[in-house]
Amino acid sequence: MNLFLNYLVVAALFALVLLPTGLGIARERRIDRQLRDAARGEAEPTETESAARPVAATRRSHPRIWARV
Repeated sequence: MNLFLNYLVVAALFALVLLPTGLGIARERRIDRQLRDAARGEAEPTETESAARPVAATRRSHPRIWARV
């Protein structure tokens, strides 16, 4: 049983050490894919493009009591 727990601890530490590396590789691949798509002109619309559209202002139906002087 002790041998199994020792192997389990070593495997858990190994996974904790490799987790940031795996996340970094996945992030780099995502960025590379976005750059490749942008170079081909197939980029998806980003938040800034959708934020550039005008937003219709709506009036509030309730009066602002605290704003009265």
